[in-house]
Amino acid sequence: MADSPLAWWRRQGLRFRLTVAAAAVLALALALSASVLVSVLERALMDTVDESTRQQAQAVRVAADGGTLTSPITTHDGTLVQVIDDRGRITHVTYGTDRLVPLLDARARAKVLAEGKATLLDGRPYAIPGFLRVIVLRADRGQTVVAARPISEIQTSLVTAGKVLLIGTPALVVLLAVASWLMIGRTLRPIAALRKGAADITHTARSRRLPVPESRDEVHSLATTLNGMLSRLEEAEQRQRGLVSDAAHELRSPLASIRLQLEVALGHPEGQDWRETAEGVLEDTLRLSRLAEDLLALARLDERGGVPARREPVDLDEVVRQSADRYAEARLTVCDPVVVRGDALDLSRVLTNLMDNAVRHTASKVEVALTADGVLTVTDDGPGIPAQDRERVFNRFTRLDTGRSRDEGGAGLGLAIVRETVRAHGGTVSLEDAEPGLRVVITLPVARG
Repeated sequence: MADSPLAWWRRQGLRFRLTVAAAAVLALALALSASVLVSVLERALMDTVDESTRQQAQAVRVAADGGTLTSPITTHDGTLVQVIDDRGRITHVTYGTDRLVPLLDARARAKVLAEGKATLLDGRPYAIPGFLRVIVLRADRGQTVVAARPISEIQTSLVTAGKVLLIGTPALVVLLAVASWLMIGRTLRPIAALRKGAADITHTARSRRLPVPESRDEVHSLATTLNGMLSRLEEAEQRQRGLVSDAAHELRSPLASIRLQLEVALGHPEGQDWRETAEGVLEDTLRLSRLAEDLLALARLDERGGVPARREPVDLDEVVRQSADRYAEARLTVCDPVVVRGDALDLSRVLTNLMDNAVRHTASKVEVALTADGVLTVTDDGPGIPAQDRERVFNRFTRLDTGRSRDEGGAGLGLAIVRETVRAHGGTVSLEDAEPGLRVVITLPVARG
């Protein structure tokens, strides 16, 4: 089955389609322009002939009314004139004009007089080559003035102009098609370079960038945008590789501990305290479970692209109260009613991570406050974090020297989850010096209405 013309057209290259479209539009425009030009030219020439013929007829009518006509009538531009009396006889003519047969019979003369416009007449029956433009005016005493002007020269000029346009228009179309083909080719050359650059990019490339053209046009903007996208993809890939590497490193320690404890227990079963072994394995298993949960939470945040799982009203004060009640060291100082839009489970995880960190490092107490403007603070009186490290601790798998032992906390994902979740809810998080201790400040947009 043959393809439809539309399907064939869609399969053609962009350069071919743009060239054909430009040539077709130009051909149509030139054809319309040529038609209008010939029509306007013909109308202008005919109007000029009609006006000149009418002036000659007016001059003859004035002379006829005054009785000063001479025979033959003299005209300066070759106009043919007949003066017909009320009985239909030709009384005066110009030189070479028929004195016996009127150019127009009585009925035709009456029609032209009624219309008040010139008419077209074939001059061959009157031994005049070509066509004539005829004007009829009424004079005194029933006389009629018939003036005619040959238009063979005008017709010849129009035919010549038509031939020139008929030859010149296709030539212009071909010339534009060739120019369009070359110009479009040069325009698409940067796109071809982009395509080649994209084809050369492999998954093993360290730095993947597309060539950017020098011209500041749409192709330049496209290349810049694509390079920005490649930069983000490269950054995401590096983060993913780093996450996998760090996760593998974190998993090795508890797995190695579990394996060692089991190997020792199985190697010396008679002197082994199986309850102590089970407790050690359980502790490492719980650590693995927390790590898996944190990794899953980060993966879900990355998958959603920084958007919360749900956008529903959440009573943040209720979430804060429930989280603070689970910790004996926590004291809720201020808890104003606050409603935010987001996911209650994600916000609860944020509070849990902050409370775990605060309780782990506090010396005596943890203070939690929530104000009506959506500012949440969690303050402990522990050793705090040096100012130069307060931004770094939000990176994934980042732990300070005081927290690197297995008993001193998790894998360094808690604050990373906090920042990603708060950003997904449109808020900010920062660390401040509580003198002594550390204060975590979270600001979330309050839902209005």
